[in-house]
Amino acid sequence: MEFGKAANIDQINFALPPGQAFNAQIWSQAMPAPRPTVYIGGPIWANRQYVGKIYPTTAKERDFLHHYTRQFNTIELNLTHYQIPTPAMITKWRTEAIAGASTRTAEQGGFVYCPKFPQLISHERMLVASEALTDEFVNAIMGLEENLGMSFLQLPPQFAPDKWPILETYLTNLPDELDVAVEFRHPDWFKKDVWPTTLEKLHGLHRHVVITDVAGRRDVLHMGLSSPVLTLRFIANEGHPSDYTRTDAWVQRLKTWFDKGLQTAYLFVHGGGDNDTAPELIRYWVRQLNECCGLNLREPQIQPQLVQGSLF
Repeated sequence: MEFGKAANIDQINFALPPGQAFNAQIWSQAMPAPRPTVYIGGPIWANRQYVGKIYPTTAKERDFLHHYTRQFNTIELNLTHYQIPTPAMITKWRTEAIAGASTRTAEQGGFVYCPKFPQLISHERMLVASEALTDEFVNAIMGLEENLGMSFLQLPPQFAPDKWPILETYLTNLPDELDVAVEFRHPDWFKKDVWPTTLEKLHGLHRHVVITDVAGRRDVLHMGLSSPVLTLRFIANEGHPSDYTRTDAWVQRLKTWFDKGLQTAYLFVHGGGDNDTAPELIRYWVRQLNECCGLNLREPQIQPQLVQGSLF
């Protein structure tokens, strides 16, 4: 079953909780940016349903990334969760990112990949005895250079707070120049006597934290920050009306956080299911962010869908 999948969406309270108390320390050390940096995209480029929607009708699978980088400015790169990318892959990804950025204005910025740490490191070895694999992975993704954004370290569900020393050692040994956001899943992390201290420790290590908004696990919607950088995984529900009201609430929260000093936001919008509806929802996010937060993000261009029989 998908993480956080809920059987009855209509029974879920989707209200955003208040921000964590530790956020005040983040704001006290940050100055509002004249124009915050916002990256927004999905978790996949290889979706045949995007052909004729956001990709040309003639698009071949080998060209999906080419077209994706011209529609969005980031991706939650889950492919690296299953394999360490080869030099050839890194070269191709960087080439497409640079070409995609050329279609945007300087203000709209370039394209960045946000790779997830391999599950062999995070889930199978649980960060132990993984030095060589970590070096191989880090060296690979650093080859993306300016096209490398936030990296994800997703902890397995059984990685509880008593394993903090392991996590602390692992994060400390990573290069300072590598941006890393940690995604916690064990429920005990979010206890009132654990989570504030965890945010403070991450702040001391200059590491970031992932917030996930998903129907069936409202505890991971912790609304805490360890830096003036937001990494949000927004899991929608195949076009359910709540997908849009939740977006509205997030945009208002982002406006507040930008005013307080949030510098950068990485927004990863999952459509739910096979992500067929993600482009429409991302377009809605972009329109609302531009209108409410005074941004100039480029909308994905979605081609009108012909309905069979509509010409007759």
